[in-house]
Amino acid sequence: MPAPVADDADQAAPRRPRAPRQPRLWLETLLIAVSYWTYSLIRNAVPEQRDQALRNADGIWRFEHQLGLAVEQSVNETTNSVTWLIVGMNYYYATLHFVVTLGVLVWLYRAHPGRYAAARLVLFSTTGAALAGYYLYPLAPPRLMDGGRFVDTVMVHQTWGSMASGDLKNMSNQYAAMPSMHIGWSLWCGLTIFALATVPWARVLGLLYPAATLVVIVATANHFWLDAVGGALCLAFGFALAALCYRTTPYALPRMPEVPRARARRTTATRTPPPDSPPRPRRRGQVP
Repeated sequence: MPAPVADDADQAAPRRPRAPRQPRLWLETLLIAVSYWTYSLIRNAVPEQRDQALRNADGIWRFEHQLGLAVEQSVNETTNSVTWLIVGMNYYYATLHFVVTLGVLVWLYRAHPGRYAAARLVLFSTTGAALAGYYLYPLAPPRLMDGGRFVDTVMVHQTWGSMASGDLKNMSNQYAAMPSMHIGWSLWCGLTIFALATVPWARVLGLLYPAATLVVIVATANHFWLDAVGGALCLAFGFALAALCYRTTPYALPRMPEVPRARARRTTATRTPPPDSPPRPRRRGQVP
């Protein structure tokens, strides 16, 4: 017997994007807290292979010289000569990395709940890919390279908040510079704001934020610019995984989540009059 025509049409029809659901505040708060704790635990548990990390840093530095793009030392020395500027960059590096990312997550949860889960998946996948990079390719930041070529701006200016220098350096893996999650997270924030914000100046700030972060990580000698390329590649992996799961980009999903069918049936039932209710009287002249 030939197959029904309807079956062929269903097979030929394109797959619809996965319908988003309403996120739950308590679950998302717990998920973010546990995920960041796990990220910090794994990142700091990666063996600090100092010799290998320094050799890799020398290799990155030589490769950038071959490209003619070894600009980190010039940027570091120039910004360090302006005290108010480099102190501001130190605090930028230590704080905005967390504040802006959490702020964008809260904004997504409140204003775009239908897109929240997919965008959060991009962020978490990006971070997971970075953990693999820390393990497979230990890399010393420029400020820890031999020869004193770079200025450790946190140590020199005694600024607060950085886990990479000073008294807090023993609480963080010092040789996990590739990829840069300052860039991975700031790009995620910037693209999300640019794609979803309706105010023009907010969209401009969304584009400027990752660009400013790139300048800061290089000026403070915490990263090579190639570390930023690694962060961007991790973000691309996160978007690819989200597209695979949702069959579209997070920003193309509906702004509001899908109402569960059970709730929709209950809502319809409350609005539908019972079958025994008397019919409404017709107005004069109304055709039955």
